[in-house]
Amino acid sequence: MSEIAIRVQNVSKCFRLGEVERYRTLRDTLTRVGRRFLGREASSAPVHRHSSKDNEFWALKDISFDVKHGDVVGIIGRNGAGKSTLLKILSRITEPTSGRAELNGRVGSLLEVGTGFHPELTGRENIYLNGAILGMTRVEIKAKFDEIVAFSEIEKFLDTPVKRYSSGMYVRLAFAVAAHLEPEILIVDEVLAVGDAAFQSKCLGRISAVAREGRTVLFVSHNMAAVQDLCSSAILLAGGQVQKIGAVAETIRAYLDSGGKDELQPASGPLKYVRVAQLEEGIVVEADWSHSHPLRLPSLGFVIYDYMGTPIAGANPWLVGVDRAEVSSRGGRIRATLTEPRLLDGKYYLSVWFGDGQEDFVNFPKCISFDVSGMAGPRQYPTSLVGCVAARCDYQFSPQAPSENPMTSRWASKGPDARTEPQAAI
Repeated sequence: MSEIAIRVQNVSKCFRLGEVERYRTLRDTLTRVGRRFLGREASSAPVHRHSSKDNEFWALKDISFDVKHGDVVGIIGRNGAGKSTLLKILSRITEPTSGRAELNGRVGSLLEVGTGFHPELTGRENIYLNGAILGMTRVEIKAKFDEIVAFSEIEKFLDTPVKRYSSGMYVRLAFAVAAHLEPEILIVDEVLAVGDAAFQSKCLGRISAVAREGRTVLFVSHNMAAVQDLCSSAILLAGGQVQKIGAVAETIRAYLDSGGKDELQPASGPLKYVRVAQLEEGIVVEADWSHSHPLRLPSLGFVIYDYMGTPIAGANPWLVGVDRAEVSSRGGRIRATLTEPRLLDGKYYLSVWFGDGQEDFVNFPKCISFDVSGMAGPRQYPTSLVGCVAARCDYQFSPQAPSENPMTSRWASKGPDARTEPQAAI
């Protein structure tokens, strides 16, 4: 057996804008065969195709990569990069315009909510239908049936037609089927965003378990923390092309760096210029603004994120308790200085918004990136181990150990809530 689970060679996909991709059904084929047999084949209406390249959109351009059996690969990129088109080609939902994609093993795909479900059938019936589509026998499906139902948490609605399911119930059942019928290759698109936080965590745990069992996983997500935790490598797509293939952390950094800048000049609106800078006193966020009528309480808010997209710190005048006198101005400059926490060296991202204290006029999520160096002092902190901020921690040393551990003896007092079990030494 080849060690390659997925091989993509020079795959391209072109869509013609304004045209619908036509798929021939089994009924169409049988009808045409019958008409030919009876000598009644009607001439097809001519299909007019535009030769101009103006209506062509290349979703993928000459994509090539290999995935080995047992690899967990994240596919990342901005909206429109070609991620979903690539997965549809690998799942045999659509054909490439050119190139070749080979998959060695049974494939389970979860690309869109309810894909492979018949709306008139019940959840119970769709488990068997979807399992059969994935290539499982009835005996195999029956053996996993109880696990699928328990994972999906829709026991009460199992005999209800799925057309009455909510989008969250759809994705629960669809993921449960795809993950428990033991495909050798599992392809998961960003559909997990439909479920609630608890179910998303449950699904990510299941994907991790599938990976530990040695199966191959392709995982598309905008959640960089999930990609970092689950995947052993990553592929960055941009404009339908492969920009980078490699280690997860390096590929994520390349993705986040692709639009990086330390200033923002909006095309319109009250904010005219926003910048973030590292100065001796801390991290400074500064904005110039103008408005058509005087604002009594101009307000600039911001949130700083680490390179994985986790919020680190944020502020606005109301949160930090700034006593804002009535400005009553049509424009001016606002400057906010963040002195604590002290950010460790690394790359960060900034979301900003501006309003009048009652409503926000503009909101720019993660619009600016900036680098921090030397803020936490002369030592180089291993940010991958300790996080993103320099924590203040005071240590005390004694020349000899006390006769008893004061942190342990605190729990030795008698009472209904006292802890009597021995405490581990610290």
